[in-house]
Amino acid sequence: MKKLRIFLAGVGGQGTLTATNLLAQIALDKDIPVTSGEIHGMAQRGGIVESTLLLGGYLSPKISYGEADILLGFEPMETLRALPYLKPQSLILSNNEPLIPIGVSMGREKYPGLDFIQERCSQCTDNYAFLACKSLGQKAGTAQASNMVLLGALCASEMVEYSTQDLQEAVKKYLPKKIVDINLRAIQFGQDALDL
Repeated sequence: MKKLRIFLAGVGGQGTLTATNLLAQIALDKDIPVTSGEIHGMAQRGGIVESTLLLGGYLSPKISYGEADILLGFEPMETLRALPYLKPQSLILSNNEPLIPIGVSMGREKYPGLDFIQERCSQCTDNYAFLACKSLGQKAGTAQASNMVLLGALCASEMVEYSTQDLQEAVKKYLPKKIVDINLRAIQFGQDALDL
């Protein structure tokens, strides 16, 4: 069992914590030692949400700067903010569709361009991919399935000891029945997008 530290970064309403919990459940089902935690979260939609998932026998859910093997970015600017947590040459999987903060919408702040964010990622690792998670989630049935697009890509990356089938089975087992089919489609779209 290889040890992995996964850092998940997004904003409220994107399903970051749902994704973390689902990945933790898969680990438990596969008898993989797992520790997870929420580093910082805001209950209201739009607030920063960061969580961690540590596989293989870590005792603490904390990830310090320079320790993460994988960064899952559910929102591009949050991907940018989380880059210090990565080890050099780790994996970055990120949504490329921003959720514009209210300060930017009101003209008080500026949102960095996607080219700038991707350039900063390329300075950390050659192993990164940006996916149209929101659009693929909408194609699956709802924008809220964008988190499953990212998880589908993660499983397709073969960086974790989870197969796409493990993720699909977990969705069927742990998510409400009414959203299972949408999430299964989103997982497939994420896998297909990474394979391109």
